[in-house]
Amino acid sequence: MSYTEYTPAAFEAASLALGNQEPVYMINLVRYRAEADYGGKAELPACTGREAYFQRYAPAFNQVAAGEDYSVFWVGSVRGVLVGTHNEAWDDIVIVRYSSFAALRRILENPAYEKNAVPHRRAALADWKFIVTTHPELPK
Repeated sequence: MSYTEYTPAAFEAASLALGNQEPVYMINLVRYRAEADYGGKAELPACTGREAYFQRYAPAFNQVAAGEDYSVFWVGSVRGVLVGTHNEAWDDIVIVRYSSFAALRRILENPAYEKNAVPHRRAALADWKFIVTTHPELPK
């Protein structure tokens, strides 16, 4: 089953689990559509899902997120899976560092994000996992 949306309930659960832990690293496992799908609602030139993600979604996200403390930590193309679910395949892994989960929420709950960035994310992605992580205290 493919997913491209998060729920308010998931955000609340993560927020409660995190408390005041800072920073957070959001892991994005992404599978792109072969061709971006705007459902016939956009008057944009055709492009691949990857192009829609990096050339349309990312700039729109950056505009909405201006002023927040975040940075792209890692972008990597998946070349193989040594251990994983049989039909699970990802094109890229994108890790973004946010100063706090609250900073991420401010971005994603901004009406400009829904209006200007989300249509490109939805058009670009065939599947998505969006995972919040923190640095653990490792045993010595």
